[in-house]
Amino acid sequence: QVQLVESGGGLVQAGGSLRLSCAASGRSFSGYAMGWFRQVPGKEREFVAAISCSGDTTYYADSVKGRFTISRDNAKKTVDLQMNSLKPEDTAVYYCAADSRYCSGSSFSKMAYNYWGQGTQVTVSS
Repeated sequence: QVQLVESGGGLVQAGGSLRLSCAASGRSFSGYAMGWFRQVPGKEREFVAAISCSGDTTYYADSVKGRFTISRDNAKKTVDLQMNSLKPEDTAVYYCAADSRYCSGSSFSKMAYNYWGQGTQVTVSS
């Protein structure tokens, strides 16, 4: 088992920046590819970014490419999402997730991730 806890959400103006963090505990963190997803009420949970077990490979949704950066620190058992140039359409609850089976970080479906944090709210105002 692995437990995930997100932090760092809040209210920010359009064009601003925010950094989300996810702290993991339990099984070996380095054995999990990690992802960030987001969800707004009434819509499906949406892929945002993912990172391989070693941190050497990253993937991004087209909507955030060039603005968001995912990173991890396996010694600290954390994964971060640096969000720059935020837009109102980035407003959502953001979740971190762990994939216990594959290390590539190339899975973009929420079905590939079997551990989830509680989520943290990000609100971007106009």
